[in-house]
Amino acid sequence: MQIPGNNYSNALWSKYNSGRIPVIPDLKLRSPREGDLLQGRDPVEIARVLAAAGAPVLSVVTEPVHFGGTPQLLHRIVQATSLPVLRKDFINNTEQLLESLELGASAVLLIASMLEKEQLLKLIEEAFQLGLEPLVETHNREEIDSIKELQLSMIGINNRDIVNLEMDDGSIQTTEELMGLASPGALVISESSISTPLDVERASAAGAHAVLVGTAILQARDPVEMYQCLSISRRVSL
Repeated sequence: MQIPGNNYSNALWSKYNSGRIPVIPDLKLRSPREGDLLQGRDPVEIARVLAAAGAPVLSVVTEPVHFGGTPQLLHRIVQATSLPVLRKDFINNTEQLLESLELGASAVLLIASMLEKEQLLKLIEEAFQLGLEPLVETHNREEIDSIKELQLSMIGINNRDIVNLEMDDGSIQTTEELMGLASPGALVISESSISTPLDVERASAAGAHAVLVGTAILQARDPVEMYQCLSISRRVSL
């Protein structure tokens, strides 16, 4: 499979190569663990101010039942900012890929733990063909080993277990344990359980190229201030 160039991973590599660890703001209305994250605030306005603060890309959760998202939210954020946007949802069919494209997404989340191997391979290929960049998410050694031979531009390591709706007490240790198993050449994103600059440093020291942060940014009194606090310079070690 030929990996096409894409503005999502390219934007992250550009930030990474500038000497900073890319922070991907993950916009969602609520989480099963923390409840309401917005407290009446407008997620589109939050997206605007984070874009103005230097976020290279955005992530938008469109899953409605557990995370309160809608496809329309993604479309509104795409229209309100000029940034590439990742659609996060439990995507498992071609129709959802086509919908993501119509909504203006640049990338889509494909969760290894929720897809059969052949189903995952099919969706990866279809996403690339449509011009959508797949972020394939893993959580354990078995999952990351299962995609090791694939030509992927982006791999996610979720520090929490999405099968249990991220209700567990995950930590950066998951990224530290799995990073060495990731496919060479892929941009690796450490996801969840990131709330301090030290967490970002640990993920980077383990070899992650970017981090995805939702709750810590959205719960902050000032989301921009928290984003800037987490957007630190790259270091070889702690």
